[in-house]
Amino acid sequence: MSGNLYLIPNLIGDGNPGDFLPGNVLKIIKSLNYFIVEDIRTARRFLLKAGIENPIDTLTFFTLNEHTSSKDISEFLIPAKNFDVGIVSDAGVPSVADPGADIVRLAHTMGIRVIPLVGPSSILLALMASGLNGQNFAFNGYLPVKKPERVQRIRFYEKRAVSENQTQIFIEAPYRNMQLLEDILGTCSPEIMLGIAADISLETEFIHCKPILKWKGKIPELHKRPAIFMIGK
Repeated sequence: MSGNLYLIPNLIGDGNPGDFLPGNVLKIIKSLNYFIVEDIRTARRFLLKAGIENPIDTLTFFTLNEHTSSKDISEFLIPAKNFDVGIVSDAGVPSVADPGADIVRLAHTMGIRVIPLVGPSSILLALMASGLNGQNFAFNGYLPVKKPERVQRIRFYEKRAVSENQTQIFIEAPYRNMQLLEDILGTCSPEIMLGIAADISLETEFIHCKPILKWKGKIPELHKRPAIFMIGK
């Protein structure tokens, strides 16, 4: 009998897992001995906060990041032939703007049951709180780093937001947030709605959505703050 592959949500910021994760999720986390993680040190801290009952040094960790080879990935699910395995991102949910999709795809081909667990997703929380269209939206990930290409992409998403009434969601490396915000304000039409959600779930949480025109001259400080950007009608 094979094990299951659990997709385990992590906290978006510092806090107590018991305040953000349902009891059944914490129970599953505590029962596991095999974890696929982005960063072992970060995962260990999270598991200790979650109240992992087995000694941390007895757990087995596999590292999944941009440096992980396809050969390594194929070996991560070997324990799932007999035991349950969990995937943990550094923050938020696995496979959505985070590693994990390749593991999940492989699990399906191997006939391993994939079980997503309930927890915080900054993308969905930001959309929920924006007031923008939640029936038709697209998450577009990161925009190009170079300004000309980034501005061109912003214009493309603005056009789609208007023509399809589709909320456009994207993110940026926290240290480039201010450059992205400046380009959005300098590119989009004054009436386009811009939603910004930063530090979601933290005491410094900032969530506002208003027309581009009303953002100008009132730019929030977003440097090195995890943020979600949304544009729509």
